[in-house]
Amino acid sequence: MREPFNLGDGWLGFDFPAAFGKPTKVVNDAAMQALGSYEGGWMLFLGLGTGLGTTLIVDGVLVPMEVQHLPYKKSTFEDYVGERGLERLGKKRWQQELRETIETYVRAFSPDYVVLGGGNIRHLAELPPNCRLGANEDAFLGGFRLWIENGPR
Repeated sequence: MREPFNLGDGWLGFDFPAAFGKPTKVVNDAAMQALGSYEGGWMLFLGLGTGLGTTLIVDGVLVPMEVQHLPYKKSTFEDYVGERGLERLGKKRWQQELRETIETYVRAFSPDYVVLGGGNIRHLAELPPNCRLGANEDAFLGGFRLWIENGPR
C-alpha cells in the first residue's frame, strides 16, 4: 500500500514473481516472526528492533499494522519504544514506555496474549503481564506458515 517506513524506496509495485521467476509472498519481519510465534486465538506481536514492528493475528488471520507510527506523547510509539527511544531514554525509562505502549495496545486490540520479539528484547529486565518472548528463529517457521494452505493467513 506504501513504501516501508524504515527501508528505502522501490518495494511498492516491484514485480517480485517476475524478478525471482517464482511465486512470492511479501510480508515484513514482524509479520514473519508473528506467524512463527502464533499459538491460536488473538495474538499481538511487537518487534523491538530498529523500529517497532506491530502485527495482530486474529483467529489465524494475519493483520499487519502500522500503529507504531500513531502519535504518542511528543512523537510516535516507535520513537519511544524503538532503537531511537532506547538510546535517548536509557533502559529503565525505555522499559516503562514499553509497558505503557503494551497497555495501550492491549486496551485497543484485546489480544489473548502478547509476544515480544526482535533484538532489543535482551534489554528487558522483566516481562510485562500476559507477555512472552518470541525468538528471531520463529521467523523461519512464519515463512513456512505463509505457504501452508490451512495455516494462518
